[in-house]
Amino acid sequence: MASLCGVLAALVTGIAAALVVVALAILPFLNPLWVGFEQGRADAAAWTGYNPDDLAYVTNEILADLVIGPQTFGVALAGQPVLVERERQHMRAVRGVFAGFYVAAAAGALVLLAAYLLARAGGSGARAAFWRRLAGSGKVIAVVTVVGGLTSVFFFDTAFEIFHRLFFPAGTYLFDPRTDRLGQLFPEQFWVETTIGVGGVVIVLSVGLALFSGRRAARLES
Repeated sequence: MASLCGVLAALVTGIAAALVVVALAILPFLNPLWVGFEQGRADAAAWTGYNPDDLAYVTNEILADLVIGPQTFGVALAGQPVLVERERQHMRAVRGVFAGFYVAAAAGALVLLAAYLLARAGGSGARAAFWRRLAGSGKVIAVVTVVGGLTSVFFFDTAFEIFHRLFFPAGTYLFDPRTDRLGQLFPEQFWVETTIGVGGVVIVLSVGLALFSGRRAARLES
């Protein structure tokens, strides 16, 4: 029974830690500086035909609706909506997925806090076990991210399709950059490089978690 409880505790800790690490890793990429940089690399101005000021304005309005709300995604240029209703519906769905994920990440953070407080009350052995679980979680997150990242790089289209099928209705997430503004504003190169960036931050955070937690556990066990 004790070993089963230990396995369950490690599993819960690992899931909670993964949610928190991924949530933190995404945050730096939800800002106009990164988005503008990647749009430049993906040549979004040429795809859209917008001048730099219009491209920045449209993108920042969409990003603000995604992160802050009110999730109308009704940005317009010269009185004309930039996104058609199908694109706006997709962005509202994206915001719903983001909101749900960050609620789950907040719950994960609370789980880790509760586990930490319980471990503190349980003595040095319990504290060491808590930090060992976190260290193990960091290692697993790093390995899974490396494997998943390499797979995604070589099979990006397949990974993209699987991810979107999990969270969005079929046929609602494909946008042709020749005709659809979302596909022009955020070309495939944008998503490939942003995914690599997020994965890199996840690896850095998870390795840092493993090293820090491993050292804390070693001190308690010495």
